[in-house]
Amino acid sequence: MPNIELIEKSLPVAPLRIAALESFREMGEKINNHIVSFRKSVDCVDPSSPFFCDYLRENYLIECSVPRFGSGEAKGVIGETIRGKDLFVMTDVCNYSLTYTVNGRLNHMSPDDHYQDLKRIISAATGKAHRISVIMPFLYEGRQHKRTKRESLDAALALEELVSMGVNNIITFDAHDPRVVNSIPLSGFDSFNPPYQFMKALLREEKELHVDKDHLMIISPDEGAMHRAIYFSNVLGVEMGMFYKRRDFSTIIDGKNPIVSHEFLGADLKGKDVIVIDDMISSGGSMLEVAKKVKERGAKKVFICSTFGLFTDGFEAFDDYHEKGYIDRVITTNLTYLPPAVKERPYFIIADLSKFLALIIDSANHDVTMSNVLNPTQKIQTLLEKYNR
Repeated sequence: MPNIELIEKSLPVAPLRIAALESFREMGEKINNHIVSFRKSVDCVDPSSPFFCDYLRENYLIECSVPRFGSGEAKGVIGETIRGKDLFVMTDVCNYSLTYTVNGRLNHMSPDDHYQDLKRIISAATGKAHRISVIMPFLYEGRQHKRTKRESLDAALALEELVSMGVNNIITFDAHDPRVVNSIPLSGFDSFNPPYQFMKALLREEKELHVDKDHLMIISPDEGAMHRAIYFSNVLGVEMGMFYKRRDFSTIIDGKNPIVSHEFLGADLKGKDVIVIDDMISSGGSMLEVAKKVKERGAKKVFICSTFGLFTDGFEAFDDYHEKGYIDRVITTNLTYLPPAVKERPYFIIADLSKFLALIIDSANHDVTMSNVLNPTQKIQTLLEKYNR
């Protein structure tokens, strides 16, 4: 539940509205239902007060669409008034399941297409909404956050463009490099992390897991994920290890230096359960190799936790590694599109973030502190105490 005490003592910034683009429509409906439930539990609302005008509703979602012309060009359309509203626009730039036609040919929507559609809806609302916030769980171009030689800085350009269009706040999850906020230092930018939801989902399925330094270890698959693993291990009170990638810097393949091998730094893994944590699974090759090496070092069970499960090369390799015993569970969130095939795999666990997002939106609409949301330490420790009992 949200911080009811703080919300009851505050007023909404403006009437709440949510524009869930088609790529995020299913998640948007779940979020809406949670907010409706939250607000029914608030006791201090006076429907006759102008401050709470339009506060209690059965639906905060607005009609919005992005129809396309035969040439593939499009326009953003909002089907109802949003004048004076606190508008949250949500999109999933990784939802490749959506299609459109260009001169009769079928195209799957790319992140570029989704980002353009997001700007179209923002453009339709600019100058009318009281405030515009963008919720983009997978940050568009978040992996192109720094320049190496002659390269574009796509993440910074995208953030600057959104701010220039009138966006007040940008909310994302597990940003590949949170320092990308430096490109918009005078604007709102929040990157939330789901370690509590990971542990909740894992403990729900694994009833015999022992969360202590003698039985569990957190592994970072590379140096870039160190900060996630350090936080996780400190909160759980367990040891941490790290793999680092040895690359061939004399060769460039597909725009990057190929990985030669993964080397391990850390304590003995023998007999311990292991959680490998990272921000995303793209093809999954690196994560699977790390899981195999962990097993070869004597690990008991291997759990892979990733905020974004993209699975760009499908699930065959994961099926194979699960059958061979290299991985026991794969935990990912529903912040990006997951194909139906995920639910057919018994080793997959989906951590639902809809309630968490509803909490973020409701708190932001009241301008109340979200420090307890940004720092889930207490919630994780309470969860572990309950689990151990």
